[in-house]
Amino acid sequence: MIRVRQRAFAPCAVAASVWLGAAILLTHAAQLRAEADGPDFYQVTGVADDDVLNVRAAPSPHAKKLGAIPPGADCVRNLGCRGGLTFEEFTTLSPAEQAARRRANPRWCRIEYRGVTGWVAGRYLAEGGCSE
Repeated sequence: MIRVRQRAFAPCAVAASVWLGAAILLTHAAQLRAEADGPDFYQVTGVADDDVLNVRAAPSPHAKKLGAIPPGADCVRNLGCRGGLTFEEFTTLSPAEQAARRRANPRWCRIEYRGVTGWVAGRYLAEGGCSE
């Protein structure tokens, strides 16, 4: 009878495999997190009933107006935002300092609404949804 000697996996090889798998998982999770920029859809908020949220060609109140979104509208697709407070500013600045920073660096979001793509002032957007 021939005896075959079985070897157990070396603890170092198992540990290396676990670390490699964890590193791959964390790398992909970080990439997914880095691509995320808020909700998929917004709802317009803080716009008076007799007013509209202007959609602009660039992130500036002086840019060409491309369209308008009525107050309370939903299904405003999020295409990414820029500006606004960083997490550090949000957690360390006083309310007065935050207000000054928001004025100096307003948040603008690129959106798509009913076929119109452009930029809107982020202060008028809240997380929303879309049932269409």
